[in-house]
Amino acid sequence: MTISELLQTSAAYLKEKGSATPRLDAELLLAEVLGASRIELYTNFDKPLTSGEVDHYRELIRRRAALEPVAYILGRSYFRNLTLKVNRAVLVPRPETEIVVDAALSFLMEKDWQRPPRVLDLGTGSGAIAISVLAGFPQADVTAVDLSGEALSLAEENARTAGFNGNIEFAMSDFFERLDPMETFDLIISNPPYISEEEWPQLPPDVRDFEPRQALYGGLDGLDCFRRLAAEAPQFLRPGGCLVVEIGYRQGDPVRELFAGAAMFGHVDIEQDYAGNDRVAIACRDEAA
Repeated sequence: MTISELLQTSAAYLKEKGSATPRLDAELLLAEVLGASRIELYTNFDKPLTSGEVDHYRELIRRRAALEPVAYILGRSYFRNLTLKVNRAVLVPRPETEIVVDAALSFLMEKDWQRPPRVLDLGTGSGAIAISVLAGFPQADVTAVDLSGEALSLAEENARTAGFNGNIEFAMSDFFERLDPMETFDLIISNPPYISEEEWPQLPPDVRDFEPRQALYGGLDGLDCFRRLAAEAPQFLRPGGCLVVEIGYRQGDPVRELFAGAAMFGHVDIEQDYAGNDRVAIACRDEAA
C-alpha cells in the first residue's frame, strides 16, 4: 500500500469516527511512523510502505479513531516556540492560552524592575505558560506549582529540554495551599479549571474523555477557582502586582465582578481571544495598596 492510498483510506475512516480534522490527523500520524515531515509525504506519494510500517500506523489510527488526542498519541505538543512533552496528566496546550502569556509579558516589559520580578504560575501542567514567560523575559524569578506530581515531573522535563530548568522552581501545591503565607509575587498567572457542569457534556469527546478532569472542571458554574483566586491571590501579590488568568468565553462579566469585589484589586480588565471571545482577566493591585 502506498502513502497516498493509506492517507486516503485513513482520513475517510477517521472522519467516519468523528475526528474534526481527519486528513491532518492521518498525515501527522503517518509522518510520525515514517520519521518524515508532512511535505515529504506529498513528495513520496507513490512510495510503498513495509508491513511493519503499515501495522504501526494502523495502531496509531486505531487510537485516534477512539478520539484520543493526537498530541497524546505523539507524546508532544507545540506552544509558541516550544515543543512540549505531554501525556494524560496534563492539558494539551491551546493557542488561546498564548494570550495569557502575551498579557503576562506585556506587564513585565512595561516596568523598570530594580530586581528580578517574582512570577507564580498556578496549575502549571506541562509548564507551557511558565516556560514561555521565562523565555520571553529571562530576568524573571519563576515558581510553578501543580497539584499533580506527574504533571510537575513533566513540566520539569519540558523546562530542562527548553534550557530553563535551573530558572524555575517547581513545587507541589493546590494553588496557594502549601506556599509560605509570607511569600509575595509581582505577577500571578494561571489557566485554572473553568468548565461548568452545564458545559461538561458539550465538550468534544477527545477533551472530555481524555484530558485530566481536575484541570478542566470548575464546579457547578465554572467559577470555583476564580472565587479562590479572588479570596487568596491579593495577599500573595505585591503592591502594583497583577493577576493574569485564562477564563471561559462567557465568563468575562462574572469574573470581573468577583475580582472587582476582592480586597486590594484596583482595576480589572478583560481581554478577548482571536475569535473575539472573553479569554483573559487581568486584576492588578494599586501601587499603594
